[in-house]
Amino acid sequence: MSGRSRAGVILAVAAMTIGGVYGARATMPAPKPDALAEPKGTDQAGFPERLYKFVIPPDNPQTAAKVALGKALFFDPRLSVDNTVACANCHDPNKGFTDQLPTAMGVHAKFGQRNAPTILNAMFNIEQFWDGRRPTLEDQARDPILNPIEMGMPDPQTVVRKLDAIGEYRQQFNAVFGSAPNYDNLVKAIAAYERTQLAFDSPFDRFMAGDGNALTAQQQRGWAIFNGQGRCMSCHGWNPTRPLFTDDRFHNIGVSAHNAAFVPHARQALAMLAQAGGPSQIDQMAIASDLSELGRFLVTKQPHDIGAFRTMSLRNLFLTEPYFHDGSQATIWDTLDHYNKGGVQNPYLDGGIVPLGLSSQQEDDLAAFLLSLTSQPYMAEAKAEYARQFKISRTTRPQRDTAAAMGLKGSKGPGFSGPFGDIGPGQSAMRQNPASLGGD
Repeated sequence: MSGRSRAGVILAVAAMTIGGVYGARATMPAPKPDALAEPKGTDQAGFPERLYKFVIPPDNPQTAAKVALGKALFFDPRLSVDNTVACANCHDPNKGFTDQLPTAMGVHAKFGQRNAPTILNAMFNIEQFWDGRRPTLEDQARDPILNPIEMGMPDPQTVVRKLDAIGEYRQQFNAVFGSAPNYDNLVKAIAAYERTQLAFDSPFDRFMAGDGNALTAQQQRGWAIFNGQGRCMSCHGWNPTRPLFTDDRFHNIGVSAHNAAFVPHARQALAMLAQAGGPSQIDQMAIASDLSELGRFLVTKQPHDIGAFRTMSLRNLFLTEPYFHDGSQATIWDTLDHYNKGGVQNPYLDGGIVPLGLSSQQEDDLAAFLLSLTSQPYMAEAKAEYARQFKISRTTRPQRDTAAAMGLKGSKGPGFSGPFGDIGPGQSAMRQNPASLGGD
């Protein structure tokens, strides 16, 4: 079964489960704020203090009152057209600020085409959304409220009238912004709250700060593979100044190629964008149509961006399953298998996606290392999810292809034929095992 078909099955099961519990057209109740929803302090191991100061926008400084207003708005389902969906539905603090569904569900139990990314550390993203179509958290917060299948409000004026009719919000907006509610200040408040969701203080952070015992021997082996044969550092880089495990760039890693009608879809998208190519149009194409698989191309209209999506951070991965922009991979082991075999061949595949030749033990070591990127408040749940996925990985590996991983097939592999062969170094050139970094 293809990744795309598999994602569809997962979605169908999720929809049936939710429908059976809450009614065919109901949505999950909005989560209530608890301890994990509280603003996080900056006194965390690995926290990039200088970067933090740089990314706070001058026109939206952090204040306690603004954050409190933003938190109330974030958890309020009244921002949706039928009073059922809050920002927290897709970004639940108890699920790593995701919904743990393959793709997000909005009003009337409608599913979009994209997986809900976490807002943990989202303030550090250079651009927002999987395709980078919005530059700031403020801009990002504008769109879901107005998207027809997310929160469904018809226009900003309707949102503002709804808020203005709530006495508590009138008082809070006047106290924070000195004026009645308006849409610009609404999104500023939500963004201010989101900027308090900082997640560092992981075993890896403590290891890099000098605690040689913070990582197990297996996790240290995984860190070496991460920097060497696994080639993970190419896109998921770490350094003390920007310790985010992402290059904040956009890559075609062969996920969209499961649905590889790239050329006709690109032509269709260009025709639609020529007529009405504003942010709202792009947002709806990304969320509610098969053109979603074009990824970054919808924003730039450049052929080299076809099927390219933003490199997500690797922090707290065992809270944010399933994986990739379409939620098509259920476990970390499935995700590693995808990379190990060199993705799915297509004309727009990123040149860095090549067969890796990793053994099963090396993939296990990498998965253990990724667990070490979990922040302390989420560690208990992450360990439980790691154990669940590990158990699945012993019997179910739908993405595993040892022959492709060893470079024995590729350009003529399943689902693709043509002149686009594997590129990059041979396996013998990638068997370096650099010394572990950090620790004593």
